[in-house]
Amino acid sequence: MQSGGDFSNGFHGDHHRELELEDKQGPSLSSFGRAKKRSHAGARDPRGGLANVLRVSDQLGEHKSLETSESSPPPCTDFDVAYFHSYAHVGIHEEMIKDRARTETYREAIMQHQSLIEGKVVVDVGCGTGILSIFCAQAGAKRVYAVDASDIAVQDVEIDEEVDVIISEWMGYMLLYESMLGSVITARDRWLKPGGLILPSHATLYMAPISHPDRYSHSIDFWRNVYGIDMSAMMQLAKQCAFEEPSVESISGENVLTWPEVVKHIDCKTIKIQELDSVTARYKFNSMMRAPMHGFAFWFDVEFSGPASSPAKNTSETSIASGSSSISPSGEVNQKKRTNPSDALVLSTSPESPPTHWQQTIVYFYDPIDVEQDQVIEGSVTLSQSKENKRFMNIHLEYSSAGRSFVKESVMR
Repeated sequence: MQSGGDFSNGFHGDHHRELELEDKQGPSLSSFGRAKKRSHAGARDPRGGLANVLRVSDQLGEHKSLETSESSPPPCTDFDVAYFHSYAHVGIHEEMIKDRARTETYREAIMQHQSLIEGKVVVDVGCGTGILSIFCAQAGAKRVYAVDASDIAVQDVEIDEEVDVIISEWMGYMLLYESMLGSVITARDRWLKPGGLILPSHATLYMAPISHPDRYSHSIDFWRNVYGIDMSAMMQLAKQCAFEEPSVESISGENVLTWPEVVKHIDCKTIKIQELDSVTARYKFNSMMRAPMHGFAFWFDVEFSGPASSPAKNTSETSIASGSSSISPSGEVNQKKRTNPSDALVLSTSPESPPTHWQQTIVYFYDPIDVEQDQVIEGSVTLSQSKENKRFMNIHLEYSSAGRSFVKESVMR
């Protein structure tokens, strides 16, 4: 998805547009619809009606304990209505299902954990067409609640029991875009039995600086010679239009200048909704080559570990060595398995893995920065929910190299 946002950056020198700063009677799909909420203790939520529909939009604003909060959830905004309506269109589901790396990895993960799913109760959060729910039924689940807030689901249902398994494909571009993880957290806190299974179990967002001269040339340098006419006066506007907002596209490992670093590691068993409001990470890279640096790429891995498995450590070195995400010649499939500390299945969206519909997310600079081999690139990145629409994501990048410091701000819409 190409996203659009407001251009609100400063300058670089005279022209640069960044700011320089310097179950078992046969498996069944018992429910396919919008799930009404119950508290973990089993008492029916008193609010009833439409407010009890499990909606993605209910979740992110709830900062109180889900067992104790008596306040009503925030109203469904026009942005939420539009978001849910978009997922009622079959095309978006077709695209996701045809992403073989995504869909086959989920199926393999379900079968890998069949002993924990067979005869058990499952909730599929954000089920869409219900493909993952069907996989769980095929794995022998006693009952599967397939829950979706969009009109792809046609009924409201009540979940009157605790569940053994939660499965969800909640990941958005740049992992956190769309803010759907909050719905999984809410389902976990309200319905999941202690020690229950969540798939995926962990997720890690990475970043690395990149060089992509072809992209820059295609979008910007083109204006230097347009059918023999010098239209370079268009270049500043072209930079703004091309690079103002994050770009979802595919790059290769050859574009990546350094080993990646971790921006955020998520344990789906323990993460709290409040942690999603804003994520900040500091980074320090050493360029492995001399090249123009055109921006930063972001990608993610998700891991399908059982309850007894150890989570990944929150370091890029461990993740790379274990094969969960790497910019190296190894690993030509997305379904990578760790050798240490567990044999967890991993779905990767890294540049060297086969492409997925997530691709990678690039935050481009308006003008490249020339870096030398071993040159240090350091700074910080903050990802926060937009006040305009919590499904949008604000990206604030600070970066310094060779004595020069910059800020790039953008909104992923």
